[in-house]
Amino acid sequence: MIELISPTRCTGCNICVSICPMDVFQTASGQAKGAAPVIARQSDCQTCFLCEAHCPDDALYVAPDAETVTGIAEEAVAAAGLFGSYRRAIGWSNGHRDNRSADQTFRLLAPH
Repeated sequence: MIELISPTRCTGCNICVSICPMDVFQTASGQAKGAAPVIARQSDCQTCFLCEAHCPDDALYVAPDAETVTGIAEEAVAAAGLFGSYRRAIGWSNGHRDNRSADQTFRLLAPH
């Protein structure tokens, strides 16, 4: 389930808003252009990881096993190196596939 969008990492590109098949995100109304979107319908998240995989700023964290909100803090996600971990695990860089070997961080957290 989508857990958080880092307001310090997010550049407001809104790729997550566009790519989410469940319409979980919403552009931040009333805020300056480039503001981070908000998680408007968190319970609709299907944990597909499209948002995290396509985020060029590593600003999203999707909890791989969570069926309910865990409440993890941004600092904890950053300290654990989890921002962008899914994208690295599938071999993507900045939303595009590259030839690097997959990072094992995500695999250690998600069951097979």
